[in-house]
Amino acid sequence: MIKDGHIHTSFCPHGTQDSLEGYVEKAIELGFKEISFTEHAPLPEGFQDPTPAKDSAMKMEDLGFYFEEISRVKSIYKEKIKINTGLEVDFIEGFERETANFLNQFGHQLDDSLLSVHFLMYDSEYECLDYSPESFGVMIQKYGSINEVYSVYFKTLLQSIHCELGPFKPKRIGHITLVNKFQKKFPAEKDYTPEILDVLSAIQKKGYEIDYNGAGYSKPLCKEPYPPNWVVKEAMHRGINLVYGSDAHQIKELGQGKHTMLF
Repeated sequence: MIKDGHIHTSFCPHGTQDSLEGYVEKAIELGFKEISFTEHAPLPEGFQDPTPAKDSAMKMEDLGFYFEEISRVKSIYKEKIKINTGLEVDFIEGFERETANFLNQFGHQLDDSLLSVHFLMYDSEYECLDYSPESFGVMIQKYGSINEVYSVYFKTLLQSIHCELGPFKPKRIGHITLVNKFQKKFPAEKDYTPEILDVLSAIQKKGYEIDYNGAGYSKPLCKEPYPPNWVVKEAMHRGINLVYGSDAHQIKELGQGKHTMLF
């Protein structure tokens, strides 16, 4: 495992003030040969962040400085480790055109990127899937059942894979079982293997990659990677490329979950 393909930074409002240099030094210490800084891309124009703190993503006015800062550390560490400029881009149902416009404008500055689902639309309103167990419980009440939350999540995930977002669309799909984040408090009431296999089939057909995300293992109500290892085995059987991602939001989270991985 030589690459961490999913790292956040101090540009994340819900993250840390840890320095980019600190991240890089720790990554080198852990033996990584390549890392991708993949900060949450600015939310699309016209979309209102539904989280209580309105802190889901980087501000648009910070994007230029973000690119500059990564370029700066690339230069400093170019002989020691490969550093990629990246973003974690949200797929938000109803904002496909705005997302494509953003990628067309800034995609040429990216070396690496992820496409992730954090926000679900239900009855024309949006909710953040992974904000807190309390908010997840409210979603279950609003949707009518936990089954409906899971169903909408996997439907939206499939939409993200199939959606045409232009030539700079990310080719790696983020934490494809994020809906499991609070599973120890809110266990699913049915088996979602068919839905997950549909997701894998779509990823395989598109030739995309999967974010093998260690953060889930560190979440006390999840305690498994996103996706769990049975999904990883199936993905490997299908020839789908998996890229480890710590999803670190602070330096101490680099390498999280790595010991649970199958490779």
